[in-house]
Amino acid sequence: MRAVEFQEYGAPEVLRVVQAEIPEPGPGQVTIDAAYVGVNFADLKARAEGYRVQSLPFRPGLEVSGRVRAVGEGVEGLVPGQEVAALVGGGAYAEVVVADAVTVFPLPAGLDLRTAAALPTVVPTAHALLHEVGRLRAGETVLVHGAAGGIGTVAGQLARAAGAGAVYGVTSSAAKAEYALKHGYDELFTADTFADGVRRATGGRGVDLVLDPVGGDTLRRGLDALAVFGRLVSFGNASGAEPWQVGQPELYAQGRSVGGFSILALAQSAPEALRALAERAFAKVTDGTVNLPVTAEFPLTEAAEAHRLMGGRTSTGKLLLRVAD
Repeated sequence: MRAVEFQEYGAPEVLRVVQAEIPEPGPGQVTIDAAYVGVNFADLKARAEGYRVQSLPFRPGLEVSGRVRAVGEGVEGLVPGQEVAALVGGGAYAEVVVADAVTVFPLPAGLDLRTAAALPTVVPTAHALLHEVGRLRAGETVLVHGAAGGIGTVAGQLARAAGAGAVYGVTSSAAKAEYALKHGYDELFTADTFADGVRRATGGRGVDLVLDPVGGDTLRRGLDALAVFGRLVSFGNASGAEPWQVGQPELYAQGRSVGGFSILALAQSAPEALRALAERAFAKVTDGTVNLPVTAEFPLTEAAEAHRLMGGRTSTGKLLLRVAD
């Protein structure tokens, strides 16, 4: 089978198409004949700096859609030929993908494989950020960084559907802002002016909830943009900044709080909680609440081009690799 790996860290050029043995599922696992693979920023961080890479060579890819090829010992509820989407810890850039059965999700009726490849990370993450961790209530205001990306476009729609009083976003360009306005946002700010923009838009009150995948100074300024009793949810560190601590001086005075979320960490620590979250989140797609915009698609053999597009920070929505012709 064909797969995409890298044997050293670096630019997209380090991604190589290789021939590999077709894997067999172990106990509690299934193999999936891949149709589409989602491209995520975590894939770029793995390639460039070794994020979550245990050893080289490494095959990136966290989410896949396709049909079950084979099931391992002890697997129930999944059968060969069944259409599924799956969240994996890595290895999805391949024609056949191994996945733990607990993070393999049968597709709801009416959901196609192309759309399904955008489900496993984006929709549950956005749902958890707003509801399970962020605890958004109707009438509250939200600020989302990366508003034009995959998670951002879903978060905007979910926040609007939940009755948010106003949904603000942060993008890196005017073109991305225009795109985000189509997905639930009331007003967009740039990364260097969002704090002033929030103060102006809210009359100095601040927002009730901030969703931040950037970290570093952006996270610090987001904390300052919170209203009294506001919550900030961190779900990444795209800036690459050193981790920092927040404590009594920043939180006590106005009752603010900070939470965090990682779908990959949840898959490891509480897979059944992830399954329940995924079911709630996927329902928002099948009932029409959320539209998943796939804005670019590349053949598996052109994974490097997908990485260049995403790494150039000009992409919007969701990027996919097409595996099955």
